[in-house]
Amino acid sequence: MKYWLVKQEPEAYSFDDLVKDGKTDWTGVRNFQARNNLKEMKKADKVLFYHSVSEKAVVGTAKVSKTAFPDPTDEKWIAVEIEPVKKLKTPVTLEQVKGNKALANIALVRQSRLSVIPLTSDEYEEILSMSK
Repeated sequence: MKYWLVKQEPEAYSFDDLVKDGKTDWTGVRNFQARNNLKEMKKADKVLFYHSVSEKAVVGTAKVSKTAFPDPTDEKWIAVEIEPVKKLKTPVTLEQVKGNKALANIALVRQSRLSVIPLTSDEYEEILSMSK
């Protein structure tokens, strides 16, 4: 199993939207490195859902429910399907992530513009523990 973080502006599509919809195709990724990360996602991989721009916080957990397929918005690119698992009791802000020494090498900080980010199991668990 692998661990991921996906980023989205909550005004465009929030974690609450994902919960309401029950699942969604993760489309619109137009960065080659992020596309390669989408290709690596497998069914049941764990995902942290990050609200970018206005909130800058991890707000929920999800899982991959369908592996890579052609993005219906542009079939030259890749999409996956994700479904919600649960909303975090307390969002974990980017500032908190940056202040945690255990997360010093996390790609969320090192590659801040990347919209689909691989995580280690330790990084994933550390962020979850910060939300309690």
